Amino acid sequence: MTTANWESKLKEFKQYLKKMKSYEEAISLIYWDMRTGAPRKGLASRSEVVGELSAEQFRMSVSDEMGDYLHYFSQPEIYGKLGRIERRIVNEGLRDYERSKKIPPALYQEYVVLTSKSEAAWEDAKHSGDFPGFQPYLEKIVEFNKQFIELWGYEGHKYNTLLDLYEPGMTVAKLDEVFGALREKVVPLLGAIEASSHKPDTSFLKQTFDVEKQKAFSLYILKQMGYDFEAGRLDETVHPFATGLNPGDVRITTRYLKDDVNSALFGTIHEGGHALYEQNLSEELIGTPLCTGTSMGIHESQSRFWENMVGRSRPFWSRYFGDLQRNYPGQFDSVTAEQFYRATNEVKPSLIRIEADELTYNLHIMVRYEIEKGLFSGDIRVADLPEVWNAKYRDYLGIEPSNNGDGVLQDVHWSGGSFGYFPSYALGNMYAAQIANTMRKELGDVDGLIANGELLPIKAWLTEKIYQYGKSLNPTEIITSVTGEELNPEYLVKYLTEKYADIYKL
Repeated sequence: MTTANWESKLKEFKQYLKKMKSYEEAISLIYWDMRTGAPRKGLASRSEVVGELSAEQFRMSVSDEMGDYLHYFSQPEIYGKLGRIERRIVNEGLRDYERSKKIPPALYQEYVVLTSKSEAAWEDAKHSGDFPGFQPYLEKIVEFNKQFIELWGYEGHKYNTLLDLYEPGMTVAKLDEVFGALREKVVPLLGAIEASSHKPDTSFLKQTFDVEKQKAFSLYILKQMGYDFEAGRLDETVHPFATGLNPGDVRITTRYLKDDVNSALFGTIHEGGHALYEQNLSEELIGTPLCTGTSMGIHESQSRFWENMVGRSRPFWSRYFGDLQRNYPGQFDSVTAEQFYRATNEVKPSLIRIEADELTYNLHIMVRYEIEKGLFSGDIRVADLPEVWNAKYRDYLGIEPSNNGDGVLQDVHWSGGSFGYFPSYALGNMYAAQIANTMRKELGDVDGLIANGELLPIKAWLTEKIYQYGKSLNPTEIITSVTGEELNPEYLVKYLTEKYADIYKL
């Protein structure tokens, strides 16, 4: 095989991958449309279109042609000639190919159509709190995933296979260990906070806030973060999300509540963190399977870092509270930046995950983790989910939802088949604290930058250390290259303890 021949074949392979990526972009765009205002009467037909496109992309991913490319470039004499990016494409490709090859295309298409319809059914069920109406969809989705696990194979707990889809290398054993360590520290800290007499005043948050003004302030903060509006847009939806079609088109959504100034703002900052990651991927990754975040945990580390460690910080509000006052004339005139900072960091057990405070948020994730583990070990039935959910909320947070819309139906993830995803949120908090610790050593006065509204140097540091690499480095490689060690939950414990000991004067 001559050099010219293998280089020509590499070019063909990249074109093949680019075509698959084009299908992925089209599917993502349809999903975005379905969740941001597509006519409801067209959703069933649109779901069928998504199924057709997804099936074609899936067929390409498991085709003999794909297998021939991967095996050819895996040969030592050829593999050795590849660059770092090409080698990672081959390694990731083989891993995905061997897994996907085990799923019959017709079965996969049936599953995609089901989840597309299920998301619309979930929206209706959430609004009315009708779990029995959604239950048949969820039962089918769980059974499909159980089939996939059997076809893929598993080591140890069956749930490990689903965890690995979102956080490569993560297992139940590891999560039990880090979640156990975190819960051991978070629960006593929560108890001390509840016993404290130094509670923040939150009364000024209980007002009506004009939706257009909420939108204007959200857009302003996104610009301050360095979100590129020539490569993205902000829309409204029931459940906020970010969609990265390619670095030149990364869209985010938020949800505006008239009686809550914080929901849309922090939801927008959160999704903006995801978007900064996707907008700043290296150009050399465009059109390849590596043009995305390396894992959901690392992705969540960025959304949680921007939302909490920047957006809910004292320096942030010392800089931006005046802008907030001007955006809502007369509504915060008697409030100080310090009072607003403390109010936005109030710790109070709550029912809704996406509106939970920074401390108890991790307990919301642990509830979902325990339930998902039970679903795939066979210890929990879908029919029992409302009862199990409510019992775990009593156990973990001391509260119980009055309806299923605020309980088991509050998240969109299960309707789309995203089992194994939830732990990435808490992992993201841990990664974020660890990364922030290193950032402070290397950038110096990070609080000073935030207090001066200089957020772009922070974005630039994250781009250099994390964003540009996309999936060309795995999560362990990212966290060790940035911080010098593997995931360590102690950084999050230290961060939370110091922050809330100060706010609640513990």
